Amino acid sequence: MSHRYLYLARHGEAVSEEAGLSDPGRRQAELLGARLAGVPFASVTHSPLPRAAETAAAWPQAQSSDVVGDYPPWVPADVPAAFSALTEGWGADELRDGPELAQQALARFAVPAEQETYELVITHSFLIAWFVRDALGAPPERWMGINTGNAALTVIRYSEQRPPALMLYNDMAHLPPELRWTGFPPHLRVR
Repeated sequence: MSHRYLYLARHGEAVSEEAGLSDPGRRQAELLGARLAGVPFASVTHSPLPRAAETAAAWPQAQSSDVVGDYPPWVPADVPAAFSALTEGWGADELRDGPELAQQALARFAVPAEQETYELVITHSFLIAWFVRDALGAPPERWMGINTGNAALTVIRYSEQRPPALMLYNDMAHLPPELRWTGFPPHLRVR
């Protein structure tokens, strides 16, 4: 039985939403690259945003794709008050196009492979949450509240005749404590 091992990594800490990596973010990216150095990736795909492209620098074969960009993958008609910040700052284009891009990402990556395949996607928290939600068979709105740390690693295995398996989620073992949960308020950090 062949499997697709989809490695999902969030970009390192960024200076700002549209900028490249901060100094801690560059260190996170280096440590992520070292952790994954022995994995025989058939492909490496990253978001076109600078913070993801810089995180992908350890893989010269990395390709940029809007499908794994930064967008809300699905937004309910009535956003719960606790999650209203998720839709703030997004333009009409992102809110409109996000669900279609999210479906394209699932169609491309969330499927079994004909042979043992390892793929790396360096993306953003929302899309990683969307993949995790899908792998667990949860309803669309459940992506909200699934948090992913900078340079954290999630691995999902896709196989024929079996449901997806969440092998690893939000793993930061390659990061020292001071580089874990960067950018998150204290109440969302796990020790």
